Amino acid sequence: MSHTVIVEFTCPEGVGEAFLPGLIDLLVDTRAFEGCESVETYTDSDNPDRILLWEKWATRENQEAYLAWRTETGMVENLAAAGVSLVQVLHLTPRD
Repeated sequence: MSHTVIVEFTCPEGVGEAFLPGLIDLLVDTRAFEGCESVETYTDSDNPDRILLWEKWATRENQEAYLAWRTETGMVENLAAAGVSLVQVLHLTPRD
């Protein structure tokens, strides 16, 4: 069974629209990472500076290895330097 993750980013006011194309470009590497089954990008309809990723991974371990890789390569630090916050990573468990 796939492992579902929601990742939430917040951008400084008015920056979300400009940030989104760069994030989408980064998702090429995400989709190629071992265990990634899919990634969908969403913006909050009421707040375009809030961006969410809906990810499907083969296992939680695949997603955690991916996030560790992104951290090691400096992406998370670069986001922070641009004022973009990685607010939360939610690992979901199906209940039905």
